[in-house]
Formats: sequence, C-alpha cells, structure tokens
Amino acid sequence: TWFDVEPGTNPGFLYQQNTIRDALVAGLTLNIFHEHNDRVVMANIAQIVNVLQSVILTEGEKMILTPTYHVFDMYKVHQDAERLATNYSGADYEMDGEKIPQVSVTASKDQAGKIHVSLCNVSHAEQSDVTIQLRGLSGAVSKIVGRQLASDSLDAHNTFESPETLK
Repeated sequence: TWFDVEPGTNPGFLYQQNTIRDALVAGLTLNIFHEHNDRVVMANIAQIVNVLQSVILTEGEKMILTPTYHVFDMYKVHQDAERLATNYSGADYEMDGEKIPQVSVTASKDQAGKIHVSLCNVSHAEQSDVTIQLRGLSGAVSKIVGRQLASDSLDAHNTFESPETLK
C-alpha cells in the first residue's frame, strides 16, 4: 500500500504508519500468490523498515512490529508446504456495484502433515461465520489451533507508546 507519509516526516523517505488495513492487504495478496503458486514461485516485500508497508517501524533505539509483520508471521506456515484446493461458499462483499467473496481463503499441508488454513475477511463492517470441511483425511483431526489479527477500526495500529495494540 502507498498512502501519505506521516506528518512531520521527510516526504522523500516515504515513512507511513502501518494499520490493520495494511495487514488485510498483505493477507489478501499472500492468498492470491498462494493460490497461483504454479506461476508465482517467489515474491518479496520491498519495504522492510520505515518505508511504506513496512514490517518494522523504528524511532531511534525503539522498534515496533507492524500489523503487516504479524500477517507475514502467520503465513510462514505455507512456505515449502503443498497448497490444498479450497472452495468458498458464502456471503459477498459489495462496494460501488462490485462484488467479491467476503472471505478469502487458502490452505496448505506441511511436510509434517499439518494442515494450515488462512482466512481474510474483507468486510470492514461484517463478521463472517465460517465452517471448514476437511475432506480426504485418513484420520480424525486431533487438535485445532487458531490465531487472529483483528480490530474494530480500519486505522488501528501499533505505536511506540502502545506497541502491542495489534498482535
């Protein structure tokens, strides 16, 4: 994402705050890349620290992890894993006459046989109930663990005074 730089910063340095909105863009982008991994074999984030959609923001000796960092941390389970086919059936998100599925989903199976499912709800106003069916498993599911990055505000972000607002 590319938004206006933070007030009081050098415009040439492109320093901007990183919000839950940026995290959603990161998750959706990673889902798209993952769903097309037959063609997209590698992707990189160009900005790592203090620029545009950074994963880390610094101020002198202080450092905070951004919402985008947490998305990358959550999605690392898909690296070197086998992508699994997914199907979504549910509500659509509509804006300006355009519709897309409200929930973006991707899944993979790692080398240890663990299945990882990543979901992004694109609606800023509506929650979505999700039922996941895992087909083709040889045994019962013995454990389910989930992580969630969420906020009621699209501009929610971490600050140096409150570094764990979103984690």
